[in-house]
Amino acid sequence: MSISLNSIGFLPNRNKRAFVDVACSTFTVLDLHGNAAFAGVANGPVKDVDTGRDLWTLDFTELQTEGNYIIDVDGVGQSAPFQVANDIYNHPFYLVTRAMYLWRCGIDVSATHNGNEYRQLACHLDDGHFLDGRPRVDATGGWHDAGDYNKYVVNAGITVASMLLAWEMYRSRLEKVSLDIPESGGSLPDLLAEVKWEVDWLLKMQAADGSVYHKLSAVHFCPFIMPDQETEPRYFCPWSSAATADFAATCAMFARCIREFDPGYADRCIDAAVRAYDFLLGHPENHRGDIDAFKTGGYTTDDADDRLWMTAELWDATGDDRYRLDFEARARGMSELVEVNWDWSHVTNLGTIRYLLSSRPKDDALAARIEAAVIQAGESIVDTCQTNGYARPLGSRYYWGANGTVARQSVVLSIANRLVRKGSESKYHCGDYVETGLDALAYLLGRNPYGRSFVTSLGHNPPMHPHDRRSGADGIVDPWPGYLVGGGWPGALDWKDEQSSHQTNEIAINWNSALIYALAWFVAPE
Repeated sequence: MSISLNSIGFLPNRNKRAFVDVACSTFTVLDLHGNAAFAGVANGPVKDVDTGRDLWTLDFTELQTEGNYIIDVDGVGQSAPFQVANDIYNHPFYLVTRAMYLWRCGIDVSATHNGNEYRQLACHLDDGHFLDGRPRVDATGGWHDAGDYNKYVVNAGITVASMLLAWEMYRSRLEKVSLDIPESGGSLPDLLAEVKWEVDWLLKMQAADGSVYHKLSAVHFCPFIMPDQETEPRYFCPWSSAATADFAATCAMFARCIREFDPGYADRCIDAAVRAYDFLLGHPENHRGDIDAFKTGGYTTDDADDRLWMTAELWDATGDDRYRLDFEARARGMSELVEVNWDWSHVTNLGTIRYLLSSRPKDDALAARIEAAVIQAGESIVDTCQTNGYARPLGSRYYWGANGTVARQSVVLSIANRLVRKGSESKYHCGDYVETGLDALAYLLGRNPYGRSFVTSLGHNPPMHPHDRRSGADGIVDPWPGYLVGGGWPGALDWKDEQSSHQTNEIAINWNSALIYALAWFVAPE
């Protein structure tokens, strides 16, 4: 498609832009009855270095009347339909967050969407075994990790953290949102109830000595079958220090969020987190789990950032100064306190942002350093967005799962926006950070070189063939709804909407959770 835009739509009082990759001069925004709502002149061209294309910009920010529209470009054609409304991100948030429920392992799950009935039977009820023949220990539950059915502690950490951070930042918008999950209407808000399903599983991954198994996995990836049909034994992978630290951080963070609803469960999480921390005190080396027996996902990483995050979360959850002093000593020795390009293997931001956001007394000089680092990172993201042809906040970085990081830019942007609103100095205004967060969503939902949404069942011409075993095995043409695919790699034009393209078209819990956060920022209160 020559006209690319956010095919979900636009907030009435925010910027509205579309891009055209062929020469054009004038355009008209029409309502669905064919009436002109806005007329404008295309600006450009600007060269997009990632694709080599010349792009013309259609700016219709002045259109603020709620409604449904299309863009007609003289000599080019018409765009996909879109909406202008305050609540345009409410349904996408619901769909993408409910997709986490559909990832559940160990129970029957089902959903009806666009006339399709998606269903999987309870699966992997024999989890988990030990390679050395020790008796089985219950490790059922949790979420399947990605397009495969295995379960990985390190990736669970950043996933849970992203969802809980969304809860903490935007609770007033999210606490009444129903996800239509089995726990809906219960004592926990739905978002926390969904996260608890994963934390319940994480607690099963801790050994008696406090260490945490690196993953729970089959030896090999299974073929494209439904999860209940995978009957090969699934084994605990030996402990890793990164998994143990991420486990402690996740449990502490969840304890803080759930305490008002379930203090007993919060205490259980804190106890588990403390035991993991104490174990790591006796094992200060970076210890990678022995994955030699496995051909499934590695998720191996150095643990300095994971330990930093762990100490920040334990301190904020307990107020114990031993964790604060540990964090501060680690943070003072770091040259980069806030990263722009981050995912499961780089979680420094989770630790430093936790320290900064905590209301507990802290070292003012260190807090000021972190605050300045957040602003610097936020400014860098805005700079990149404003100079990229398709306004992609991650710029020209393309790798496996980069779409997830495009969404994750919203974490730094939203924190920077919050700091600037409270008086921190920045070369950008609050609105610039907000608009860049919306640019991230626009890229993922259609304003990209393909003119297509990257989220299954959402927006214009979404992915139809994700690397997802359920979507490939259930006999339904449409894929399971609400999943962000990885995107172009190694270049902007290398995305393939093909089931076999795991490098560009896989789905993963950490990418979806990043999109959950990005959407939560703009959910309209019900």
